[in-house]
Amino acid sequence: MERRLQGMGLLPASFSGQGGIRPAMARLAPFASMLLLTLLIAAMTVVPSAAEPLQARDYKLAGDAERVRLVIWFDREPDLHYLLLRGPHRLVIDLPATDFLIEPAALKPRGLVSGVRFGNREDGTARMMLTAKGPFAVEKLEVIPNEAAPGFRLVADIVASSDADFDAALADQAATTGSTAAPKTDRLKGPASDKPFTIVIDAGHGGIDTGAAGVGGTREKAITLAFALELRQRLAANGNYRVEMTRETDEFLALDERVRRARAFKADLFISIHADTIRFKGIRGATVYTVSDKASDADSAALASRENLADAIGGIKIEEDNQQVADILIDLIRRETHTFSMRFARSLIGELSNSKVELINNPLRAAGFRVLRAPDVPSVLVELGYLSNASDEAQLNDPQWRGKAIESIAGAVALFAEARSVSGG
Repeated sequence: MERRLQGMGLLPASFSGQGGIRPAMARLAPFASMLLLTLLIAAMTVVPSAAEPLQARDYKLAGDAERVRLVIWFDREPDLHYLLLRGPHRLVIDLPATDFLIEPAALKPRGLVSGVRFGNREDGTARMMLTAKGPFAVEKLEVIPNEAAPGFRLVADIVASSDADFDAALADQAATTGSTAAPKTDRLKGPASDKPFTIVIDAGHGGIDTGAAGVGGTREKAITLAFALELRQRLAANGNYRVEMTRETDEFLALDERVRRARAFKADLFISIHADTIRFKGIRGATVYTVSDKASDADSAALASRENLADAIGGIKIEEDNQQVADILIDLIRRETHTFSMRFARSLIGELSNSKVELINNPLRAAGFRVLRAPDVPSVLVELGYLSNASDEAQLNDPQWRGKAIESIAGAVALFAEARSVSGG
């Protein structure tokens, strides 16, 4: 036995004549234990010869003819690239081998997107292709981790553009690598843009929708337009902003049309100006609202309900959004937008307070204002004061007071625009 083990190289010759095989094996026991542990560790860390396919577990598409958002959920972080093709206009997303666990019914075209196809290729990769109804731009495409569940998701925002812009994007693509890697966990940083910071001012009410009436006869639609025009003039004087308005005259606009115009202007900030009434005539002061599905208090809920009735006053039937689309837009887009809205709202309250503009108790409030529901535009509604209060009504008609309030808004806009510039979005 000793000679056989020595011949196999498992027992040194020096062990011969030292009591035989058993004492020798006893002296080897610590080394055998270490060898066994090493083999076990190696067995546990064996890398499979071939990686398991990526799993695309769900897919959602939401939006309209101007903008759509694509979301695909994966079981792990995908390594992907995308490229543009034309004839027809297409967005191509290349993936490693992928099991597409997607319900066919979910692939129904929507808005700007006229068709969706996917599948695995002979070279061991997979591809998803979105066909658009016309030229488009990829505004954002990123891979981010899921917050409340394992895995990652691809989020792509696609917006309608011109043929010239699409051709320019194709030229950029050809000049680089022919495709673009999706950034992981970070927002896509595109080429430096010359687009100025854009503010859209919304003068509440208008036309047949007169809004509230003051104790002295002031009409809300008139005072909000006068204030909005003065605010536009002040902001435009800065020279660094593009300032637009949803209305410049006494015209009626549906709430959804106000939102549509803000998005058409590619607004970086939307400010809706109002001056409502309240049943308690002693209450006065300015209030800043952000959007919320749940109002911060009963008065805010009532105010939002009154403002949301503006469409009914104009004889327009309000159609409920498709619930699935609404859920996607709110859950996946509004989180980031709401953060920016809150940031501006807090800054505005600080500026108003510093300028000695009287504020209501708890001036930062939230309610379900339909006019603030642009999913991708930070938005606030500013109640300048209450026309039901004689002092507030007098201030609203005082050019000096309006100038002070406008300076406060301009200061908050400057802080917000600078912060967005520094953060790259």
